[in-house]
Amino acid sequence: MATRGLVVYLLSCFSLAVLSAIVLADKNAGNPSNSTLLSSPYMSTTEKVWPKLELSWRLVLATVIGFLGSACGTVGGVGGGGIFVPMLTLIVGFDTKSAAAISKCMIMGASASSVWYNLRVPHPTREVPIIDYDLALLFQPMLMLGITIGVGLSVVFPYWLITVLIIILFLGTSSRSVFKGIEMWKEETILKKEMAKQQETVVNSRGELLIDTEYEPLVPREEKSEFQILCFNLKWKRLLVLLLVWASFLLLQVFKQNDVAVCSTWYWVLFCLQFPIALAVFGYESVKLYKEHKKRLSTGNTTSICEASIEWTPMHIAFCALCGIIGGTVGGLLGSGGGFILGPLLLEIGVIPQVASATATFVMLFSSSLSVVEFYLLKRFPIPYALYLMAVSVLAGFWGQFFVRKLITILRRASLIIFILSGVIFASALTMGVVGIEKSITMIKNHEFMGFLGFCSSQ
Repeated sequence: MATRGLVVYLLSCFSLAVLSAIVLADKNAGNPSNSTLLSSPYMSTTEKVWPKLELSWRLVLATVIGFLGSACGTVGGVGGGGIFVPMLTLIVGFDTKSAAAISKCMIMGASASSVWYNLRVPHPTREVPIIDYDLALLFQPMLMLGITIGVGLSVVFPYWLITVLIIILFLGTSSRSVFKGIEMWKEETILKKEMAKQQETVVNSRGELLIDTEYEPLVPREEKSEFQILCFNLKWKRLLVLLLVWASFLLLQVFKQNDVAVCSTWYWVLFCLQFPIALAVFGYESVKLYKEHKKRLSTGNTTSICEASIEWTPMHIAFCALCGIIGGTVGGLLGSGGGFILGPLLLEIGVIPQVASATATFVMLFSSSLSVVEFYLLKRFPIPYALYLMAVSVLAGFWGQFFVRKLITILRRASLIIFILSGVIFASALTMGVVGIEKSITMIKNHEFMGFLGFCSSQ
């Protein structure tokens, strides 16, 4: 199964990188001159560097890159954080932590406009919402739980290890997505040829050859207004559950960061409270999918419950849970928010590109907005710059969706979404990898500490 292969790939890469870091950490442990926390890359970026918002070539270039990155990132359902952070640090001049915070603002803006656009678009093949709420309820709690775990690990993991994970995981997922896109492109080509033959040659009831004949369906598809499509795509009960999960995680994060000492008893109590919240929602949705799948099998109904084409057996549900946690952990560790894992994962389990993009962007809106609220309370980003780049991302998200949807309608190739997704992931691997390698080489030359940091002491 493709999902199992993806999980094995993520676990093997993660394990190899961690083991190598432990070996290197043991070698550095004997050198007390290299063990100072002040020389770690995380501690060296505590000083805020906030450039002024003024017209310059840097701002113009950042606007162009931000617009293109947001447009392509939201179409692919991956956000684009891997492009924004290097852009904000290398071109604009922000420090790393502020760049990550502003990147989340841009992802939230682009996701919000994309979700608004998608809510007014009908499903391309079925009479169901274009956003798969079943998959959103299944993956969102585990992704958010994984993101909080990954953020904690990002404080402990050495900078070079994060760079290795970025290169391995992003190149792996982008290459897998490319193969998936090529496979779908070939299927679309075969389908287009078959449709062309049917339109060119049609024989009527008297055996006469008809050329270029088009027939209207006996039961035409009902044309709906944008408002009717919007109401149909909104499922308020499920949306309320997602909002409750979002609010619960937000409150726990706010209490944990503002009113509780790091590594105190209450700190770990609040941290552990995230697990029952995520597992309760995931468990409810899992039981629902399992029972519905079993019921349909007993009646001989072979249609899928949701957009995914997999069978909802306990083993497959457990794999989805593991993928969600791993994806969120990797997203929190690398600062990408989980979209780089969720987008390819949805394609792997059989979701069509249009629905995979809409659902991944919808889930990404919750995770990115949670991060933005946290960063705002911690005063991690300048408001004027964040509002400007967020406005750019809002426009880019809307027009990116509009342009690509029109292009898909004209060319009849939904595989374009997969190629855009893989392109954004590859560009992120390239930019973040180059920046990470350069910084790691500088740390090696300066004989800085290259092992794991203490969780409590490095907060």
